[in-house]
Amino acid sequence: MAATIRDIRDRTGLSLATISKYLNGGNVLPRNRKLIEEAIEELHYEVNELARGLVTNRTKTIGVLVYDIQCIFVGNMLHYLGQALHQNGYGMLICDSCNDAEIESKNLQFLLNRKVDGILVFAVSLNGTFLKSARKADVPVVLLDRAFRNEEFDCIEIDNRTAMLRATNKLIRRGHNRIALVASNIEYTGMERMKGFEDALSDAGILIPDAYRVYGRHSFELGYQGMKGLLELPEPPTAVILSNYDTTLGGIMAVNESQFTCPGDVSIIGFDDLLMSKVIRPRLWIVAQPMEEMSKRAVELLLKRISHEEEGGPLRISFSAGIREGDSIRNL
Repeated sequence: MAATIRDIRDRTGLSLATISKYLNGGNVLPRNRKLIEEAIEELHYEVNELARGLVTNRTKTIGVLVYDIQCIFVGNMLHYLGQALHQNGYGMLICDSCNDAEIESKNLQFLLNRKVDGILVFAVSLNGTFLKSARKADVPVVLLDRAFRNEEFDCIEIDNRTAMLRATNKLIRRGHNRIALVASNIEYTGMERMKGFEDALSDAGILIPDAYRVYGRHSFELGYQGMKGLLELPEPPTAVILSNYDTTLGGIMAVNESQFTCPGDVSIIGFDDLLMSKVIRPRLWIVAQPMEEMSKRAVELLLKRISHEEEGGPLRISFSAGIREGDSIRNL
């Protein structure tokens, strides 16, 4: 039979009240803590998390809403989030919104019904109206990768606008003025990166044709079809910026299937320093997001909100993105 709290009492000689206090996260004397932990290990005692949750009003579970679990960037972020949560004694419950705002709203209610202690959100929606029920239930929320237009929540992101401005300037300084951008005009990150692109062109006094602006939803298909269309133009760009991992993958495949070469015919800067950037040749110039640091900070902030260590209004924390040099840009 499974060990019980009474078996721990018999092994340690401590009161049930002291043992229960320890099991529910309370402070006990160091000597008593050592006795209880030794007894738990010897008896193979397993904490009944459901019962403990009824006492503490905590389930030690964090909900994670993701816009698309197939996205490589999201998968890597989930890896780092899971590590940080595990180190703090939490598990996570992941819900895929499939890039559908209606599914996202239903997933939120699912997580609230499961009494999660907090929620990390990679949002589909451009506004935070759907999260009002979490706020009403007093369940803390931290956004990752993207903010909202109309609702203020804690947010961990990179400075997308500055990251894109810096990437575009790398090309301008190497003599390029026929520069194209493949980006999302639907998602927050893409729209911020579009602004940075336009900032750099404006600062340099560079005008480009509208055909050099290829917009849609960040995806492999956008990168693939977008790059194909750019290369088929009567005057194709000398450089292309692919503004997320999936579009970068699609764009590279389109170049590989064409008669064009990189960087001989077209220079390329991509986003996210993941597996592809390490194995393809030429080695890509890449805008690299600090994914591990972002994940750790998001978990730290959420747990502080849960424990009420962090009070006050919403925090918006922006990380700087680095640019990893490669061989995919030609000097003109």
